[in-house]
Order: sequence, then structure tokens, then C-alpha cells
Amino acid sequence: MLASKPAERNPTQGIVERESKLQTLVTVYITTGLVFLLLPGTFLGVWNLLSISARHTVAMLPAAWIQAHGHAQIFGWLGTFILGIGFYSLSKMGSLPAFAVSRGWLAYFLWTAGVLLRWLTGVASHPWLPALPIAALLELAGFLVFFRTVSGHRPAPHPTQSSKPAWMLIVIASTTGFLLTLLVNLAVSFYLAARGAGAAVPDSLDQRLLMLPVWGFLVPTVWGFNARWLPTFLGLRAPRNAWLYAACLSAFAAVAASAAGFPLLASSLLLPATAASILGLRIFEPAIQPAKLNGVHTTFPSFVRLSYVWMIVATSLGIFAALADRHHGIWGASRHAITVGFLAAMVFAIGQKILPAFCGARVLFRPALMFLSLVLLNLGCALRVLSEVLAYENYVPWMWRVLPVSAIIELTAVAVFTANLVITFLRPPAHLVTLQSLKAATRP
Repeated sequence: MLASKPAERNPTQGIVERESKLQTLVTVYITTGLVFLLLPGTFLGVWNLLSISARHTVAMLPAAWIQAHGHAQIFGWLGTFILGIGFYSLSKMGSLPAFAVSRGWLAYFLWTAGVLLRWLTGVASHPWLPALPIAALLELAGFLVFFRTVSGHRPAPHPTQSSKPAWMLIVIASTTGFLLTLLVNLAVSFYLAARGAGAAVPDSLDQRLLMLPVWGFLVPTVWGFNARWLPTFLGLRAPRNAWLYAACLSAFAAVAASAAGFPLLASSLLLPATAASILGLRIFEPAIQPAKLNGVHTTFPSFVRLSYVWMIVATSLGIFAALADRHHGIWGASRHAITVGFLAAMVFAIGQKILPAFCGARVLFRPALMFLSLVLLNLGCALRVLSEVLAYENYVPWMWRVLPVSAIIELTAVAVFTANLVITFLRPPAHLVTLQSLKAATRP
């Protein structure tokens, strides 16, 4: 009797299995980022702000706590989102090798362990200082796994393009900024461990380096993906590539000027960077096609444009801070306008558009909750920016009472955003929901 041949593997089945694994991977990345956003990030930030408001000064609060909050927001939330979306989107567009999924999990565990260890070291009353370089090494290792994997990305050649599109070049440049940020973070971590004076970066050094993660990689990353998605989502004309390149060069020059100790020059360079990005993306120009509003709230285009208004506010306040800041209130307001008003608002808007599709072909649970989260986030940011300038700088002392209100509003916005996405991820994929509806409609 002849031995039976093993069943041949269906190529379609392999594609489906790989897609399912990628969707699981990006869902875990996004969910982990949401946990960092809600707890180590926003909750600790609210706690810090309540303490500052009660004492009418930032001097009594441990600097390590404030920096741990910032690290959780930049690396724990936004960094984790970028890594997860990068693995998924580049796998879809560029046919990354089959081991990309397993590498995605390796990068996830290294990255998450590093960010969590860094946060715990920052909030510990007696930090174990050797944990700082260990955490930085874990973060760098996780990123390098990601970088090594996606560097194998080779997009299919476009019949009318002989080189990479502009949006991809900008994302590549911002990824280099991400690597540089992690290398600087590693060097600073070794410096703090050797110094032995605590987990907080000295204020003078911190002030010089803060611009690197924001304008060296986060903002250019958003510009790059905006150039890729907004012409479709908002119905805009194709971006002006030369203006986008100019925006990135001006932003990178500002980062270098800040690191060299020239805050006024750095802040001044960010204003043309902002203007060039707006001109390049045609954000405020009339749309030539209807916006793609399927699955999201109808105000989606307005909130995307509003985030660029916040960028203008942030860069204007930066120049004001370089000239007149005395108690870090204007600097803090400028940073909040760019990190919350621009970066967080952009994630709240575009994230609720793309992430349900990435994480299992789902449809957003409630577009009305998307609208509510964006209204609350922008309201809280406006109150925070205004009260931080007026209270910290002693222009209007009673504005100290507004600071905790702004914090609670922003925390509520984050909770609504998180709940809307988590419920979305727990629901069946869109095609199964449609099939169930059809069965219910035809049931006698």
C-alpha cells in the first residue's frame, strides 16, 4: 500500500495566516501603547500637575517624576505606536521577509521591557541607577531589531517613479532621528549612572535635548505619513515635496541649534519649518475631492487642520519663551502645544481612522466618542497652555486653579480615546459583523 502524500499547503491559506499574525502583532503594540498613554503617561502627568498646582511651583516636585512622565508619553506611547505601525504597514507595502513577524515580537519584548524599566527607575524613591543604562540598551536593542527588519523593505517600483517617494524619504530621515534620539538617551543614561546623583537629567542638559525627540523624529514622522495619507483622507492636492524637504531641514537645524545651546536660534528655525510643512502638505488649501469619512466622525478633517494651528501656537510660544521665560511656564506651554495639541491630536484623529483597519479589519466602535475625545483633548490643551503661561510666570496667579481642571479634562479625553479603540479591538471584524447582520435580517 502506497504511503499517502502530505497535503500540499494552500498558498492562500499561508497569506491569510500571515496577515492574521501581523494583525495580532500590531494590535498588541497599539494596546501596549495605550496602556503607557493612560497610566505611566497621562495619569502620572495629572498627578504631577495636581502637585504643582497645590504648591504653586514646580520646584518641589521631583524632576525624575516629570521626566518619567515624558519618557512614557514619547517612547512608551508614541514610540510603541510607530514601531507597531511600521512593522505592519511596511510588511503590507514592501513584502518584508517571512521572519518579520517573529522579529516583531522580539522587538516588542525588548522595547517594552526597556521603557517600563526606565519609567520605574524614574518614579522610584530610591532608584537603582544601573537600571538607567540597562533600560536604554533594551530600548535601543528593540529599535535595532525593528530597523534591521524594515531595512529589508523594497517597495515595488512604480512605473512613473524612478526613486523613493518623498513621504518615504521623510520617514527614513525621521527614523534616523529616532535612532539618534535613542543613542543620546543611552549616553545620558550612562552619564546619570556614573554621576550617581539620581535618575533626573540636569535641567540645563534636559532643556537642550528636549527638542531632539519631538522635532528630530516625532514631528517629521507625522509629516511623512501625512504626506502619504492626507491627500486621500482629506481629498487634498499632491504635496509640494520641496517644501516638505525644507521643513525637515529647518527642523533638524533647530535640533542642532538647541543642542549647541542657542535656544532663540532653535526656536526661530521652527517657525519656517512649520510654515514650510503647512505649504508642503496644502493643509489649509481647498480640497479637490470629498474627504474619506467612512467609519469616522464628519469633523475628522477639521481636527486634522486644527492640529496644525497648534503647531503654529507651539512655535510662536517657543520664540516667546526664548525671549521672556523665567519660570519654565512659557517653555512648558510650547512643549504642551506641540506634544498634545499637534502630536496627540493627530494620533487621536488619524489613529481612529487607520488603526481599526490595521488591527483586524474592524470598524471604529463609536465615531461620536472619537468626536468627544478630540473636543476634550483640544479643550484641555487650550486651558493647559493658557494657564501654564499665566500661572507659572505669575502674570495671573488665580490661573493656578485652572491647571488641575485642564489635567482632568485631558485625562478624560485619553480615557475616551482608549476605551473607543479597545472596544473596537474586542469586536468582530467588519466582514463578520456584516455577515451576522445579513443572517439576522434573513432569519424567519
